[in-house]
Amino acid sequence: MSEKQTILAIGAHIGDVELASGGVLASHSLQGDHVVTLALTAGERGVPAGKNMDEYRQQKRREAEAFAHKLGGEAIIFDYNDGQLPDTDDVRMEVCDVIRRVKPDILITHWKNSMHKDHTLTHHIVNDARFFASLPTFERQLPAHFAARLYYSENWEDAVDYVPYLYVGFDQAAYDLWISGLSEHWFVTNSTSFNYMEYYKALAVVRGCEARKTYAEAFMVPAEAMKIRQSGLI
Repeated sequence: MSEKQTILAIGAHIGDVELASGGVLASHSLQGDHVVTLALTAGERGVPAGKNMDEYRQQKRREAEAFAHKLGGEAIIFDYNDGQLPDTDDVRMEVCDVIRRVKPDILITHWKNSMHKDHTLTHHIVNDARFFASLPTFERQLPAHFAARLYYSENWEDAVDYVPYLYVGFDQAAYDLWISGLSEHWFVTNSTSFNYMEYYKALAVVRGCEARKTYAEAFMVPAEAMKIRQSGLI
């Protein structure tokens, strides 16, 4: 039996990682791996018409926790305001502290180019926090930890220059668990501005076809990791 892994998926808002990499997270959960989601903001500015934004923020938190619970994992939500995520070392160190506590083998976050400022900033925050977390000379409450593998998920808002590099397949059981978890999120099932559920369900089928799997999700990797190593032209 392979050694169990811990995956930390970090999004700008509640729902980002659940949509873009939730099928793979569900698959790892069913394999016995530990899944943790971190949202740097709640994503409360998508509040439904007529609903109080603070109440919706609390609803979003419950939705994140419900998704994580279905995967047997943990949801962490920071208190920064949606659309106003600060570009500071303090935020980076907070993420660094989460990395050191969770000790992930794998990090997943946003691609660098996005129509949404919080997504782009989250990409840079996570990359810097991964660096800070890895060095013992950045003295924090917890010891250093290096998350060896870093992936960027495929999000419709982060499409500029996004070229899928890695395809990760998953089966029907993982798909069903993922969709069950997504159904906890109001905006996924009720948004009138974008049909999130059908888009990501269809994308999982398309990427699955390309990967010769039932379903799949695509990821990019840091440029320095784009190396195929083998002993010959085989």
